Amino acid sequence: MRGQKQNGESSDVVPFASASGEAERNNNQLDQAGQAILQLVGRAADVAEGNTRQEMDKAQKLSHQLHAAEDRIKQLEAEVASHQEKADHAERWLHRVYTEIESRFLSQEAHRTVRH
Repeated sequence: MRGQKQNGESSDVVPFASASGEAERNNNQLDQAGQAILQLVGRAADVAEGNTRQEMDKAQKLSHQLHAAEDRIKQLEAEVASHQEKADHAERWLHRVYTEIESRFLSQEAHRTVRH
């Protein structure tokens, strides 16, 4: 009891019960603050985990789309090669026909021109 006189002297002693009560309040506030922080950390972790899950799902979806696109590219490349082969084959036939026409008709024309 602060400021009271015991046996004529002033006392600066703080009663133990008051200090104990204040310390208990401080500990209570500290516990509440700690619990609040842990709750916020838990919420942040949940949000981060949810975001990570969403991004992983997006990445997996994009990966599947990429594989599908790569497969389609391979298919289209095979079709292009097939069409190119057919075009080359047709070009060889056209050249053969042209050569045959040239050798048969133009050489006959040359012989007719020479005879006349």
